[in-house]
Amino acid sequence: MLLFVGGPLDGRVEVREARHGDPLPTVTHVHLHGGPKVVHRYDLQSLTAGAGVYHLRPRVPAHESEPSAD
Repeated sequence: MLLFVGGPLDGRVEVREARHGDPLPTVTHVHLHGGPKVVHRYDLQSLTAGAGVYHLRPRVPAHESEPSAD
């Protein structure tokens, strides 16, 4: 069982069959609407062999995500 915390998927619970393999370490959710595309990333925190929580990754402003030219 996987739980999503934060962002547009907050509170969503996903039950994953074992045959699907291990859950991805990061899930990307893209919201398309009348305005610009909005992307949210969730990082997995495993709790037990069969359960985990995806936490919303904090947003990094564009000017902070680029390496500095120092």
